[in-house]
Amino acid sequence: MKKPVLVIMAAGMGSRYGGLKQMDPVGPDGELILDYSLFDAKRAGFERAVIIIKKENEKDFREVLGDRVSKHMQIDYAYQALDNIPEGCQIPEGRVKPWGTGHAVLCAAEQVGDAPFCAINADDYYGREAFKLCYDHLMQIQNDGDLCMVGYLIKNTLSETGSVARGVCTLNENSQLSDLKEQTHIISSVDGPLYTEDGTHYTLLSPETVVSMNMWGFPAAMMKHLKDGFPQFMQEKVPANPMKAEYFLPSVVDAQLNSGNAAVRVYTTPDKWYGVTYREDRAEVVEALGRMTAEGLYPTPMWP
Repeated sequence: MKKPVLVIMAAGMGSRYGGLKQMDPVGPDGELILDYSLFDAKRAGFERAVIIIKKENEKDFREVLGDRVSKHMQIDYAYQALDNIPEGCQIPEGRVKPWGTGHAVLCAAEQVGDAPFCAINADDYYGREAFKLCYDHLMQIQNDGDLCMVGYLIKNTLSETGSVARGVCTLNENSQLSDLKEQTHIISSVDGPLYTEDGTHYTLLSPETVVSMNMWGFPAAMMKHLKDGFPQFMQEKVPANPMKAEYFLPSVVDAQLNSGNAAVRVYTTPDKWYGVTYREDRAEVVEALGRMTAEGLYPTPMWP
């Protein structure tokens, strides 16, 4: 079996943050959050990464990240573009927004080839253990329906600045995913995490609730499922919302679960997630990464 590939979704501009947050230095020596993901992935066993970007940002990614990291692991680029869609699909007139996370990963199909892969966001800090859990699973995949996800306790994923979106997971007795519901407005409170679906009524969640931070482990066959499912998405979802409908990666996973063709093993890590959903989150991330470096969890400089 081919060695797993790390696939990084980095094409989003981060509208709530106010800029291309993937390029914002947060480490003691100017490292990006993406540096930490690549470093943790490398020591977990990954030897190659495919970064999904907008074509116009390639020069920035190469200069700020790729040229120095590529001395230590293979870095390839894939491009998420509105017209990079399966043959026969039509782009609605006036559409400029990309097609979402499922489409982003599909744009990396050629670079990934027939290897299993781990898919992550570029602007989330996942921690060392998460990459090891995912890599080890991918090295022992049993069949084309053998998927995994690394989940986090919701108490470790909230922002003190504002609301966050998280995929709230329900697990069965075998630690497999039985349901994943996207909650787009979760806040921290003195009573614990709260979510609302209407902006008025809030429901309390247990702090130990497992949530998805979009770290998935897939067999190579997942690329075919993403391609096959896109025309159905275009037919069912786009007519009602032609300018903004998105092809979400968890929706494709859910379709595989509902068809009975897949099972998702959920590995839960106690690590704290860090991210910059809002610009005000940056100071906490800088402090945390500086502390981890001082404790010896990361070398300085990271890429000699």
